Amino acid sequence: MGGMARTGNRSSSRSAGAKDGVAQARRPEVRLPPLVGYDGEGLEPDGDYDGVRFEETDLADASGPGARFMDCELRGCALDRTELVRARFIDSVLTGVRGVGTDLAGASLRDVEVLDARLGGVQLHGAVLERVLVRGGKIDYLNLRKARLKDVVFEGCVLSEPDFGEAQLVRVEFRDCVLKRADFSAVRMESVDLRTVAELDIARGVERLAGAVISPSQLMELAPAFAAQIGVRVEA
Repeated sequence: MGGMARTGNRSSSRSAGAKDGVAQARRPEVRLPPLVGYDGEGLEPDGDYDGVRFEETDLADASGPGARFMDCELRGCALDRTELVRARFIDSVLTGVRGVGTDLAGASLRDVEVLDARLGGVQLHGAVLERVLVRGGKIDYLNLRKARLKDVVFEGCVLSEPDFGEAQLVRVEFRDCVLKRADFSAVRMESVDLRTVAELDIARGVERLAGAVISPSQLMELAPAFAAQIGVRVEA
């Protein structure tokens, strides 16, 4: 188990991912068709929602395990304790959603944008995220244990105590965002770009950064933690 390591980066650049041969994540290109407003109550298990707009809908305590959302928009919805285990979100946008305890364990998100979310205790363990953009907002205690992330971008958001334990990250970018007390225990990384993270605070798993790209200044900040992993003492 790695010790806590923390860095700051004052020289972020949005174009950094295009340089030095670092593989960039493919971002989603969501183009929603004309949508129909949702006029139901709650959600249905294994429900099929196609081309639906959920506008300020209160979905707190709703139960929709296995539901499918295709070409949908969720705007300003309350997701407190919403059960969406094994749900599928495809070509959809979630804007300004909020809530605590949203359960998306084992869910699948493909070509999805999550914008300005305010969430806490989101369960995404075992989930599959492909071509997903998380931009703005704040997510506390994000549980991504054993999840698979491919072509995912976290941009301009705050992730407080995110758990990536045993997850697989391929072409994942953290851009101009804040990572507080991140857990990277037993994570597997490939082409993970951390260079423009505004604040990189690693609580566990600093030794699992193989496959990530960091900036020279981050390397200097993380050097004591790296040295501790191989038993090197650094003294003046």
